[in-house]
Amino acid sequence: RQRLLPLAAPPQDETASGRGDDVTTLRVGETLRLDALGPLVINRDGSMSRVGNWAGMTEAEREATLRLLGRRNKQRLEALRAEK
Repeated sequence: RQRLLPLAAPPQDETASGRGDDVTTLRVGETLRLDALGPLVINRDGSMSRVGNWAGMTEAEREATLRLLGRRNKQRLEALRAEK
């Protein structure tokens, strides 16, 4: 039988706070806006994703994307509801 050895704790500088990452802590009942991640995309199978290059888009590109996604998401949700 093998003897199990305990894992060592990671060095302090490898934790999120040590790397300087922005860490957001939420308490139960608090909300967090995710607008910076871009709009939700409803996929044909009903799953959801986000626009991958949202942060790199110009304001005009974002407005056009929002118009397109608004129409397409509405159509996809209607089709998914009709399947049920």
